[in-house]
Amino acid sequence: MNRKHAAGTNHQIHMIGNAHLDPVWLWRWPEGLGAMRATFRSALDRMKETEGFVFTSSQAAMYEWVEKCDPELFEEIKQRVQEGRWVIVGGWWVQPDCNIPGNEGFVRQALYGIRYFQEKFGVDIRVGYNVDSFGHSGMLPQILKKTGMDYYVFMRPGTHEKPELPGRIFQWESPDGSRVLAYQIPISYNSDWSDGLVQKIEKTKEELSADQPLLMCFYGVGNHGGGPTKENLVNIQKAADASQDVDILLSDPIQFFEALEDRGLDFPVVRDDLQHHASGCYSVHSEIKQNNRKAEHGLASAEKLAVFAADLAGFAYPQGEFTQAWKDVLFNHFHDIMAGTSIREAYEDARHLHGRALQIAEENAQLALQAIAGKIDTSAEGTPIVIWNPHGHRQVAPVVLELMWGPEEMAVTNDAGEEIPYQSIETSAVIWPGWRRALTFIADVPAGGYTVYRLHARKPSVQADSVTVTDTTLGNEHLELKLDPRTGYIQGLTDKATGWEVFSGDAAVPVVIHDTSDTWSHAVFRFDQEVGRFVDSKVELVEAGPVRGILRVTSRYGCSKVIQEFTVYAGLPYVDVRTIVDWREQYKALKLEFPVNVTNPQPTYEIAFGAIQRPADGEEEPGLHWFDVTGDAGDDQKYGLSIINDAKYSYDVNGNRMRLTVLRSPVFAHHIPRETEPGGFYHFIDQGIQEFTYRLVPHQGDWPQANPAKHGLELNAPMLVLEESNHGGHLPTTYSGFEVDQPNVLISAIKRHEDGKGYVLRAYEAHGLAAGCSFKWQQDREWQTHFKPFEIKTFLIPDEKGQEVVELDLLERPLA
Repeated sequence: MNRKHAAGTNHQIHMIGNAHLDPVWLWRWPEGLGAMRATFRSALDRMKETEGFVFTSSQAAMYEWVEKCDPELFEEIKQRVQEGRWVIVGGWWVQPDCNIPGNEGFVRQALYGIRYFQEKFGVDIRVGYNVDSFGHSGMLPQILKKTGMDYYVFMRPGTHEKPELPGRIFQWESPDGSRVLAYQIPISYNSDWSDGLVQKIEKTKEELSADQPLLMCFYGVGNHGGGPTKENLVNIQKAADASQDVDILLSDPIQFFEALEDRGLDFPVVRDDLQHHASGCYSVHSEIKQNNRKAEHGLASAEKLAVFAADLAGFAYPQGEFTQAWKDVLFNHFHDIMAGTSIREAYEDARHLHGRALQIAEENAQLALQAIAGKIDTSAEGTPIVIWNPHGHRQVAPVVLELMWGPEEMAVTNDAGEEIPYQSIETSAVIWPGWRRALTFIADVPAGGYTVYRLHARKPSVQADSVTVTDTTLGNEHLELKLDPRTGYIQGLTDKATGWEVFSGDAAVPVVIHDTSDTWSHAVFRFDQEVGRFVDSKVELVEAGPVRGILRVTSRYGCSKVIQEFTVYAGLPYVDVRTIVDWREQYKALKLEFPVNVTNPQPTYEIAFGAIQRPADGEEEPGLHWFDVTGDAGDDQKYGLSIINDAKYSYDVNGNRMRLTVLRSPVFAHHIPRETEPGGFYHFIDQGIQEFTYRLVPHQGDWPQANPAKHGLELNAPMLVLEESNHGGHLPTTYSGFEVDQPNVLISAIKRHEDGKGYVLRAYEAHGLAAGCSFKWQQDREWQTHFKPFEIKTFLIPDEKGQEVVELDLLERPLA
């Protein structure tokens, strides 16, 4: 079949031969690999049989597998790529969930995927391609453009889920103003084994118009692979021969978009994220989501520390280990893994991948920190405690330390020799006294660097009384928290500076939701059928000291238990709540409820490299580390509350009521229309114990006043603490390696350049406000730049100090 355009017709259907390959879903990865190899072999066979046939494929991880286990097949694919018969799109490591990955998660999908395709096949990737992902973050256009892509192909949400989309083709614009030409696949990315493809072509024809004279129609057996069949190609030929007014072409997405651009058409602009499909996927399977959060932040922090350990202490930067760890994290981004919709056995494999990534991150961070600590002059009196801050801003935050300590007395001093308050706390081990010692204090650490505190075997002389604690209240200079002794709910939270009462009713309420939807929650957009609340509560005073006060609330529902430990720190304007859930319910969801004391509420949710406002209509929404509600609270003043957490991604706001979705408990991999049988034996998700922390940050003014993105970084990537010995060294006891001078510009990555050309620093504007800023590096380099609202910038810092810092794209290439 000839792929070229037939003269005299205006409308075209571009037939896209593909096989959507889920490496993991209702099967584990070895089966996925086998299906993939068979599919690739089948596609090569179709090329031999059918002139003009072209195969479209994505996902670099699959090609790396084939390269390792079937090099002959890999070489055949390379040859067909060179001929233009095998077209690579997408460019990412896998087709990920497009809501859950964090900032660096999305960047590394492109960085490692596209670089792999360029190295192995010599191709540039122009078409973004996530045809089966369950929603698409509003910042993707910027990420795509800054990795060399101009186009994007997706399918979900469908027209029934987001009817306001203006058509199948539109310009998709992210909040920074970047645009890609987006295409929504009609009907499906697959075709079955029968002659249904003919009807699919006819249905696609019905959508042709003057506004969209060209459309793509995808065919090929998919999900478990298979690809285009002989029968598919016969039916396409029949349809093409019978079509009088529409050209039906064997094609690929690149050819389609080029043909579309040649028409010179104007397409409407969509400035929104692409939601909602399978809203239950934002929360289901807590473990995979929490491990993703830990691994992404753990690796980003380890890279930063390894960079400075290499410069300051000769540490060998472990480029290969970091690459492997990121690939493990990226594979687990796959939409059916990260969404929580795969079979139970697949999550054993995912746990192994995250385990390897977390081990690489932890090991290298600790080795790098000890390498630096060994070069610091710690010879002064006292036991030195080295504290590393991985962020580009000064950090004042609590740290916890456990060590061997024999003396009865202890005093803590900072690097200036000033004594500071500390608080003795329980050790992790339940062991005889006078051997192990645990303590906490508020550390003040410079941006992107370290400082040294010291412990002294003497009686402390400093007193602090800013933290006030009773059996049901906690307070400090900023806040006053009151718990109901009967229910354990927050009865009041007062901002002392303004007198604003943060909540309009009981808060931190564990609410149980009836949820019999399948694992995806197909066609469910709200989880609001409340069936109960945790009660039977006990409130206990856990700690009362100069650094922090803790009240513990234990409450129950059915066979389940929730423990919330409310913590207020000296001098810090927030409340941390360590939460332990022992969940034994089935077909139910758990939410934490917070009614904010404002009118005209406006919710804001963090997305990758930015934030987005959505209606306060009770719909379940995806978000990263935080969400916020800001509104009016009298006297023409705006107030609000940011809630930050270290594990969760699903939220809803209905009016002024914020709810954080803790978990859902459907059956593993249950998909409608099949129904579960009453009394049947099934494995239910999220059974047992899990733990996470959330933070309440009240604020006056709009949400940027709280800087929730900064809190998100600090909570999810905390400072590292190391007890060191006394010794000489050439490094000072306080050091700042990198810093940015504006609070709304945050650093997301510092790493070695992939080609070893120097160091890469990536930052973004987090508040939606344009900003001029200055970066400092190693105390001897400084450069200025300007950020548009929510803009991402990447810089190369050459090894040679005399060379200028230059801006790069997200693939670490100089800007054109």
